[in-house]
Amino acid sequence: MASVRDYESDIDHLLARLERRAAFADILAQCGRGEMVRVDRQATRASSSPEMQGAAVRVWAGTKWVEAATSDLTLAGLEVVADALERALESDAVRSDPPGEAATTAGNSLTDPPHPAAELGFEGMIRLAKDVRDWSTEIPSIRDSIATIGWHDEERLYVNTAGARCYQSISRVRGSVAAVAVESGKVEFDFRSEGGVGGIEWLDFLSEENVRAVAESARSLLTAPTPPTGPVNVLLDPGVTGIFAHESFGHGTEADQFVRDRSYLKPILGQPVGPEFLTIVDNGAYPGGWGSIYYDDEGHSGQRTVLVDRGRFVGALHDRETAAVLRATATGNTRRSDFTGRPFVRMTNTYVEPGDWSLDELVKEAKDGVLLEHASSGIEDPLGGQMQLKVQRGRLIERGELTQAVTSMALSGRVLDFLRGIRGIGKSEAFSVHPGFCGKGHSDILPAGTGGSYLLSSAVVGPA
Repeated sequence: MASVRDYESDIDHLLARLERRAAFADILAQCGRGEMVRVDRQATRASSSPEMQGAAVRVWAGTKWVEAATSDLTLAGLEVVADALERALESDAVRSDPPGEAATTAGNSLTDPPHPAAELGFEGMIRLAKDVRDWSTEIPSIRDSIATIGWHDEERLYVNTAGARCYQSISRVRGSVAAVAVESGKVEFDFRSEGGVGGIEWLDFLSEENVRAVAESARSLLTAPTPPTGPVNVLLDPGVTGIFAHESFGHGTEADQFVRDRSYLKPILGQPVGPEFLTIVDNGAYPGGWGSIYYDDEGHSGQRTVLVDRGRFVGALHDRETAAVLRATATGNTRRSDFTGRPFVRMTNTYVEPGDWSLDELVKEAKDGVLLEHASSGIEDPLGGQMQLKVQRGRLIERGELTQAVTSMALSGRVLDFLRGIRGIGKSEAFSVHPGFCGKGHSDILPAGTGGSYLLSSAVVGPA
């Protein structure tokens, strides 16, 4: 794979040319590639993602941003971009500084695992995926199992005319298993997925013991009753807690929504929203997190941003423009899906920080209700403050004890009501960050981590 470093001198040449004409310019150059395998009953599929390379170039034209992108990182390709941007600059004679403070960060950061996932090759990934499928289908009633394994390596180089120069190389690895159980015409499934920044150590969870446990869980759902319906005490497992964090204080805290008056959270900034033991953060610097970044796409370092501090809503996620409008500081959350996408304020790893309750204590505190396990999806309404979380399975809580499994369900309600109802958060031993993807609307998909420990509140639930 070509490296953005191979084109660094040409990128610098383009930046110097633009600096003579514009008050500010920046360039994000990107190279990336990856591999993925998928094994199920019908087929074994192996695919390589196309080697993506290119650059997004942005200049401040006096009253607005003007952008252009190219997939040609040679000097000739970059000169074509420069010609187009200079023509745009000629149409606006106003010369002023762009809104917000430009980053001046300089750094080089690389993911350097002892054993990169690329070492497996297609043969190694297919061999592991077939083992996963075989282990699953040895369990009675498991008709099929889908195993996926993939990795993606990406470089990004950000430079600007204020002096920022940020190079990062990130390796992400992800695996999953989904077991499908069939009996007497009824179909159920369960799954497990893990991933993060690093190497093949992220695939260690695909052991025979863990895979068989997923298959047994899918099988148990064939005879499980439906979940309760209506308002109940709900205990979220760590993965569901993470989806809750993402949906409750996710898009609603992306400050471009504040600027557009599209967030229900804007009027309550600074106010209490939950108990004093509740802290929610977005952390682009979380070690190994699926959504972790070393630098954002405006040159700010990935960092921990507190959204809810001891029950009080205290912060939002900012790029340079929203920080200027709202008199805040950029938080390292400007992200492009790739060089063809726009820069948006985006989440990285969003999670509820652990508390001091054991799982047994939370179950006893709930008395009666349901434990929601294995989050499958979530949606939110950043303007109205509603959310819905879907899970693949659960367990009843009866008289302070975990009892039988129940089938898939959905949790819904107002975020602020759910927050005020939180009664306990699990210890750090159960804390984890899970891999996922998030779009701005229905596009610009990016890796985003979600996490937490067990969390007890109340909400309305029903079959999904």
